Amino acid sequence: METIYNERKFKMKLNSIKRAGKSHVVNMGPIELRQPFPTQHIEMVDPFVLLHHYGPFEISEEDNPFDLGPHPHRGFEPVTFLIQGEQLHRDSLGHESVVKAGDVQWTTAGRGIIHAEGPTKDFVRKGGTLEGIQLWLNLPAKKKMIQPNYQHVKNDEFTAITSKDGKVETSIIAGAFDGKPGKITTQTSVNAFMIIAKDGGEQTWSYSNLHQGLLYLIKGKVTVNGEEVLELDKNQLMEFNQDGEGFSIKAEKDSMLLFLSGEPLKETIATYGPYVMNSQTELLEAMRDFQMGKMGFLPRN
Repeated sequence: METIYNERKFKMKLNSIKRAGKSHVVNMGPIELRQPFPTQHIEMVDPFVLLHHYGPFEISEEDNPFDLGPHPHRGFEPVTFLIQGEQLHRDSLGHESVVKAGDVQWTTAGRGIIHAEGPTKDFVRKGGTLEGIQLWLNLPAKKKMIQPNYQHVKNDEFTAITSKDGKVETSIIAGAFDGKPGKITTQTSVNAFMIIAKDGGEQTWSYSNLHQGLLYLIKGKVTVNGEEVLELDKNQLMEFNQDGEGFSIKAEKDSMLLFLSGEPLKETIATYGPYVMNSQTELLEAMRDFQMGKMGFLPRN
């Protein structure tokens, strides 16, 4: 199979498809969202621990279930890709920023951070649609207690590459594609691309065969590697084997997808609530440190 990036042609062996599965609907309190993993079939896609697709919700002053008050994290990187709407982020490091559609917020929890997020007061007052993806990216044991950090990159700041047919646009969030780096500074070797494809658009992407890769369909319908279809309420998540150099899609209708890949950490993990550590002892230490105020303080807004 051939593809063209910046007028360079090369042949590529595509990664075979390991499995494709549904994005199951689950409830977290008053919030209904899709959770393609973890499930009873897919515990995680190392180094990615969890993926939540929330919305689209119609937010108003009468109905706003998605206001998450201050809560802690330790040992991983919670990442938000905002698809529609507007959210306010606040954290115990002193950051406060309004995240808008297409923006990405990448938090490195490290040894501990408290943050809060939810629709801005102005957005709630006016009303509108809120939709996004939250991803939990594991940190290796040697980095679980690093200094916490927060990055917010706006939609128009990402480098975007357009396919030869002009119908597929790839925003490079983290990692690199076609020699062009993403804006997010990462702690581990990962790629994160947001892909918007118009009906009929075709494109091929390359990435390291040291990575485990996955493709998540946010909306639309696509054929992957000329063989497997991703479609809403059917197959929305696809995992690739590490036996090739990339993957390809053809959009069967206007579509949006998130591609993620990362080098597996291959470490034992222990999770409880908002913590991702390597042992039960470390989880108990995280709970104790939060209660003792060692992760900082963040008042309710």
